[in-house]
Amino acid sequence: MAQWCQLQMLDGKYLEQVDQLYDDSFPMDIRQYLSRWIESIDWDTVAFQDSLATVRFHDLLAQLDDQYSRFTLENNFLLQHNIRKIKRNLQDRFQEDPVHMAMIISRNLKEEQKILCTAKSMEQEGEGTVSTMVVEKQKLDNKVKEMKDRVQVVDQNIKNLEDLQDEYNFKYNTLKNRENEVNGMSQKELELEKMTIGRMCLDLKSKRQEVVVQLSDLLNATNSLQSDLISEELPEWKQRQQTACIGGPPNACVDQLQNWFTTVAETLQQVRQHLKKLLELEQKFTYDCDPITQKKAFLETRALEMLKNLLSNSLVVERQPCMPTHPQRPMVLKTGVQFTVKLRFLVKLQEFNYQLKVKALFDKDVTEKKGLRKFNILGTNTKVMNMEESNGSLAAEFRHLQLKEQKVAGNRTNEGPLIVTEELHSLSFESELQLNQSGLDVKLEAMSLPVVVISNVCQLPSGWASILWYNMLTTEPKNLKFFLSPPQAKWSQLSEVLSWQFSSVTKRGLNQEQLNMLADKLLGARAQRNPDGLIPWTKFCKSANEKAFPFWLWIEGILDLIKRHLLFLWNDGSIMGFISKEREKHLLSDKCPGTFLLRFSESSKDGAITFTWIEHDMHGKPVFHSVEPYTKKELTAVSLPDIIRTYKVMAAENVPENPLRFLYPNILKDKAFGKYYAKSSEASEPMDVEDKERSGYMRTELISVSEVPSSRMQDNMMPMSPDDYRALERFVSPKDIDDVMNSEFPDEN
Repeated sequence: MAQWCQLQMLDGKYLEQVDQLYDDSFPMDIRQYLSRWIESIDWDTVAFQDSLATVRFHDLLAQLDDQYSRFTLENNFLLQHNIRKIKRNLQDRFQEDPVHMAMIISRNLKEEQKILCTAKSMEQEGEGTVSTMVVEKQKLDNKVKEMKDRVQVVDQNIKNLEDLQDEYNFKYNTLKNRENEVNGMSQKELELEKMTIGRMCLDLKSKRQEVVVQLSDLLNATNSLQSDLISEELPEWKQRQQTACIGGPPNACVDQLQNWFTTVAETLQQVRQHLKKLLELEQKFTYDCDPITQKKAFLETRALEMLKNLLSNSLVVERQPCMPTHPQRPMVLKTGVQFTVKLRFLVKLQEFNYQLKVKALFDKDVTEKKGLRKFNILGTNTKVMNMEESNGSLAAEFRHLQLKEQKVAGNRTNEGPLIVTEELHSLSFESELQLNQSGLDVKLEAMSLPVVVISNVCQLPSGWASILWYNMLTTEPKNLKFFLSPPQAKWSQLSEVLSWQFSSVTKRGLNQEQLNMLADKLLGARAQRNPDGLIPWTKFCKSANEKAFPFWLWIEGILDLIKRHLLFLWNDGSIMGFISKEREKHLLSDKCPGTFLLRFSESSKDGAITFTWIEHDMHGKPVFHSVEPYTKKELTAVSLPDIIRTYKVMAAENVPENPLRFLYPNILKDKAFGKYYAKSSEASEPMDVEDKERSGYMRTELISVSEVPSSRMQDNMMPMSPDDYRALERFVSPKDIDDVMNSEFPDEN
């Protein structure tokens, strides 16, 4: 079954997570209309090839044209309009950067798969192992239901009170009129009627007292729920958002949070309406110690203050500042490059639509600016929140903001306390809600997570390291001095975040074996992989000397290598990647000759990969060989599977041969990598005479060759060391090998 069809069969809580994946940048309409075509494309590959991304972008536009034609045949004018609008928006947004669109689709498809896996695992676990979070949300849902039930009871009782008071007034006035008539009621009838009216008056007073108590209890219950939302649920959602921003699980539930906030606001508005109704009843009839007279001012003030408190906490940053060119690196902003940020007002009431004008401000509350850079915020920095452009939520998206550094003499000196990528800045938003008829005048403010501002894209990795460290260790958005004295991180925290860096851009995070190697690299073997071992910021992102390079930049280089050249191999688990040389030898030592594994180089800052294989000397002792690591430069010319397929070891007296036979532990090389070999197998086949004459050239193929000194090969007297396999010519053609062979073994004829 197609992935999109499977998603639509999930429970509502999972559909909310899917809803969070799609916004104006790539609407869900496209996912719906073109689901089959979208799922038929390998977007991971498209996202790393500019030319292919351009082709797929125009293919998508053509698919939209076809869909438009279908709606034309159906005379569906509204959907025709929507398709035209979607197509124009896509062209405006992605015409110059189709790779960005491919990255969005690739990311969304992966997140959809994660949601499906989560739903499936939860289903398998059964009802007996429901998570604590689900239980807590169920408790809140129960509180909301109880509050709604209370509102209905109060509403009905006020209607009953109004009816009772109208009946009482009618009978009282009727009795009064009949008393004044000449031929009125008898004394007995008069006494009976007065007794009846007296009982009605007592019932009326009792009912008034009951309604006032119920309103007070309703406010107490609402206040308890509101307190839970503001002090617990909202901070938890913001913390989940922080986690999601640095690669963790997607942060859903904002719609659920909005539903809760909106329900509380509706309840408070209903209470205020009920109090107005009680005021009308009081004006028609009152008495000494009337509970309405005694309590109405207090209840009105309390309901209004609660509503203001709720509203003042309802403006949130739904999507943190992010450059569209780097969707997986939010909160790192480059000067002169546009970025987007989205706000949502969690109280979704129709009377608030188009009432909130939000203004974006940069470093508004920063007081100590000595030695720090200052920036102006450019673009449209004010937006009106509305429901029409945000799938029904009350939101505003800033799409064209950018930062420009103020060039002031002496603005930044060598006395600055922090380097550029450790400076944290704030992006805040202000608004005011004024509804005179409701007595509402509330100032609203929201603040994004701290951002790092860079001036060159080469600073992006270091800036992202700062974002990772900050969001891993604190939840205080105003702590802009964090890096003046950055706290240390526990390995248990950092290991999870490192794994997220891989799982957020690929289908595979880091397993325990890989994390153990990284733990040893950061903490040393003596740490025994202690989960509470502490890693200082300098150890993570700075180097002890000029020749060394920081741990994080090494990881970043490997991530980029994977994304550009090794994505499929990493996703299917072919790359062991992070493994020490000692562990490597231990794993290969009992394997048959020609068994090899793939690991990342520890000496390359920009990311490189090598393979190590095992052979045995004449005494049966294992001998390990490692090839010089392949960098992005080599992998751009030839893919790693094709390098492994055609790799040769050659000595002056030896026939070139491929020593690689089995991918660890025992998978045949061609079975492991065959599906990734270059499709044009003709390139490896001999060219016939006709083809040669027609083209004028002999066909060649780049292969990777290592040369071994002949003295090391003679009679297998001395085993080869890893240094023997030195790539003198990294890529050569088969003709080069033939030339060498002919010079060493001339034709006897």
